Amino acid sequence: MTTGKTSIITRRGLLGAFAATALVAAPTYSKAAGFLRGAGDIRRLRMYSGRTGESVDTIYWIEGEYIPEALKEINYFMRDWREDAVKAIDTRTIDIIAATHALLDVTEPYMLLSGYRTPRTNAMLRARSRRVAKNSLHVKGEANDVRLKTRSVNQIYRAAVACRAGGVGKYSRSNFVHMDCGVVRTWGS
Repeated sequence: MTTGKTSIITRRGLLGAFAATALVAAPTYSKAAGFLRGAGDIRRLRMYSGRTGESVDTIYWIEGEYIPEALKEINYFMRDWREDAVKAIDTRTIDIIAATHALLDVTEPYMLLSGYRTPRTNAMLRARSRRVAKNSLHVKGEANDVRLKTRSVNQIYRAAVACRAGGVGKYSRSNFVHMDCGVVRTWGS
């Protein structure tokens, strides 16, 4: 409310300003995206594959927009290398990976153990291990398994859990962490 040259701020006006700010600052998908906001106007993914010898170090999001060419590069990198099959990786999963990496405050790239899996690859892995889910989110392009040399499974697991954005599995004996954009849940030892 303004009267002449004097400005009076009402409680309702102040609450309205805070509400507008909260709406602008609210994460669009998950808490993972919220963690990434502190990283500025870019999101970056750094990974390598010991299986294929390939690596990816790309900025995939700038100022609120995903970069289609970078996403294609990520999709190819996270393909099922056994069958050379590519599927679009859910951007929520990519955001969770990037947010966890940012929380760990490392420059070392993740080692990708498993990204997308075809149904046939998943069935083969399931026949070898009871720890492979029949309806794995890997088959939908919504999950990944990673490790870092400089961080323990516990450290990666805790960072991923802090994102509260999907499923997080701790596989200490196999030295990797599973992250997905499914229902928020945790498991493992």
